[in-house]
Amino acid sequence: MLSVKRSSSFFFKILLVLGFWYFFWLMLKITLEYIPFNPEVSFLMIKQTEVVERPEYLTFFYIHVYTSIFVLLSGFLSILRRNFGLKNFHRNMGKVYIFLILIFAASSGIYMGTFANGGILSKVSFVILGFLWWFSTFKAYQLARHKKFKEHKQWMWRSFAFTLSAITLRMWKVIIVYLFHPNPMDVYQIIAWLGWIPNILIIEYLITKKHI
Repeated sequence: MLSVKRSSSFFFKILLVLGFWYFFWLMLKITLEYIPFNPEVSFLMIKQTEVVERPEYLTFFYIHVYTSIFVLLSGFLSILRRNFGLKNFHRNMGKVYIFLILIFAASSGIYMGTFANGGILSKVSFVILGFLWWFSTFKAYQLARHKKFKEHKQWMWRSFAFTLSAITLRMWKVIIVYLFHPNPMDVYQIIAWLGWIPNILIIEYLITKKHI
């Protein structure tokens, strides 16, 4: 029975790893669309008002896009390598992850959230997400500094749940558009909340059940 449980756990981890790398590759392809700088491609095509009227918008946009892909990677590698006992690698990847979020990714995400498509509902969600992302990461950093590693781990999982919203948001968008064909602005309002609330609820459940 024990060997069956171990095999199931190992198989589940392999599926998670493969799933992450698949979606990470999709995110990387999105990021590469904005190299070199071009304000008239992909998502920016529907943000021309901000591009033209707010010179700082593109700066925040590129900061967010370029750093977020490394946040995803460093966060995942930190979790993965910890399971393989590579503590120094885990620690260094964790430092990269925290630094990028606290200095670049979260703040630029909050700024962009104030101009999100979908009206006030989307804007409120993305701004809340940005603040929670920053706070959970900062809390994890503080706990690590005080060597409270159990609590540090839990807050890092919360932070990573918010980080994964970059993936889950797009996943929900595909599902909702395929099934219901709603108005594009309605889609933004829905996925703005679906992108991160289920993530954090799952993590809170796992923490409560002491699986994390």
